[in-house]
Amino acid sequence: MNLPQNVATKPSALASPVVELRQYTLKPGRRDTLIDIFDGRLIEGQEDTGMTIIGQFRDLDRPDMFVWMRGFDSMDARKNALAAFYGGPVWAAHRDAANATMIDSDDVLLLKPAWPGAGFDLAGAQRPSLAGDEKPILNRLLTGIVVIEIHHLQPGTEADFTTRFEIETACLMTADARLLAAFVTEPAENSFPRLPVRADENVFISVMGFASTEAHARHKAALAASPAWQDFWRAAQPGRTKPTETLRLSPTSQSLVGIYS
Repeated sequence: MNLPQNVATKPSALASPVVELRQYTLKPGRRDTLIDIFDGRLIEGQEDTGMTIIGQFRDLDRPDMFVWMRGFDSMDARKNALAAFYGGPVWAAHRDAANATMIDSDDVLLLKPAWPGAGFDLAGAQRPSLAGDEKPILNRLLTGIVVIEIHHLQPGTEADFTTRFEIETACLMTADARLLAAFVTEPAENSFPRLPVRADENVFISVMGFASTEAHARHKAALAASPAWQDFWRAAQPGRTKPTETLRLSPTSQSLVGIYS
């Protein structure tokens, strides 16, 4: 089947055994400026080095936060891709403008799929191509939201938490929810120390898609009323080190991951 000429296709394989979750704190009012630069100028240059730009998002609860995820085929591939991009012409051309929007870009978690098949399935995922100097449509908000929950765990408890989550929560998914991916901390040493990561973290992360913020609220209410979910959550408490972080995210117009994924 021939795809429309205005659609850029992505590989159909399960995406990326190594993933970065990046949260950037931006200067007030500069988020759309960064998204303009990122979506319009920086995606292709990164993917040309072998990365997969999985998704980029506006945080619905923090107006000066930009959240994004990118993937790599291995830790060595990460090292080589990052060296090629950050030493290359695309970043050199746009780094000053991008960096001018940021206060902090070091909040980064290095991750791997929580179990075989738990990574993002990007089969058929597409982003509109941008021809020439065309810019992404900043006000094109996709109807769905992505919710990332970051569970902070004591070392040695992540295997049990992951197993229980995979087995026990599968039957608790409501009609409003779709589990897009799940990750745990990648323990390997940072292969590109020029870009810091939160190396002292031990986390389990779920990534879920919802048709709307209302659908997410219904899902949360259904879980809160579920005895099975209460049992799962009660059993998980001794292994947690801090409260769960919940990120409610709206995909940008060039994000591969969204409710359509």
